[in-house]
Order: sequence, then structure tokens, then C-alpha cells
Amino acid sequence: MSVIAVLIDNLFEDVEYIKPASAFKNKGHDLVHIGINKGTMVKGKKDTSVLIDQDIEQTHVEDFDALLIPGGFSPDILRVNENVVKFTREFVESGKPVFAICHAPQLLITAKVLKDRKITGWKSIKQDIINAGAEYLDQEVVEDANIISSRYPGDIPEFIKATLKKLKTP
Repeated sequence: MSVIAVLIDNLFEDVEYIKPASAFKNKGHDLVHIGINKGTMVKGKKDTSVLIDQDIEQTHVEDFDALLIPGGFSPDILRVNENVVKFTREFVESGKPVFAICHAPQLLITAKVLKDRKITGWKSIKQDIINAGAEYLDQEVVEDANIISSRYPGDIPEFIKATLKKLKTP
């Protein structure tokens, strides 16, 4: 099955990580948690803890089949790290699937990969998405080539369906 990179840091939105991660694992996919420092424990906005498996500096796009970026404040923390931004840009440009929910487009904006794309995200970043040259669509799931995006936790069931379909999971 697929190996999915998960870009994650402190203050991620717990449910936007837990539910997709669980769905991916239940279908036999492997997750590798990527962060700034391998071996550190990052915490969600509620009570979820995630161990960083791999340091961003030792991470290569070719080692993964897809990328998951949970929302919350995590994408904003991650986008100040130039290695994270470079990895994100290269991942999108590779054509491999990128799964972004809620505030995750903040990282895609910083990576400058949204020009002429269609995407959704949390309503507070709508103008940022538009300013990045993308068309913002207010709908549960938006699929534009290799990027699948959703707005918020209420969209997670449809987000999971779309991402599993993209991974060609039965």
C-alpha cells in the first residue's frame, strides 16, 4: 500500500489528523510523521500526541506516495521553516497526491503552488488563497489535479472518501 508523509507540528487540529490517519491505517497505508525534529512529541489543540518519525532535513519526496497536511495552527508553525516549504513545493510539483484540510493551504500558499488552482480551506484564509492566485471554492471537497482539500472538521467524511479514492484504496 501507500506510504503517506504527514507534515505536522504543535497545535494541529486533532480530529483533522486522527480521522484521516485512522482511515489510512485501516486500509493498510503506512504513515510517516514529518516535523522539524525527529523524536519530538507534538501535541494537538486538544489531547492528541504524535511522535515525529522523521526530520524534515532528511526527508525526500521520492520516499512517499502521498502527503497529508492536517489543519489547526500547525501549518502556520511549519511554514516558517524553509525546508518544510521546499518539501511541500516539491511534493505538489511531483504530481503525487496532496491532502490538505482547513488551515493546511497556508503551507501551500507559502510554497507558492496555488496559482491558477482550485482549492478550499477554512473561511478565514479565503482571501489569502485568492491572493495566492487560486480560486476559492466553498464546498466539502475540492479536487484539482493532485491536490484534494476540505474546509473544516465537518467535511472529514467526504475528505476521507476522496483521499482514499485518490490512493485507489478499496
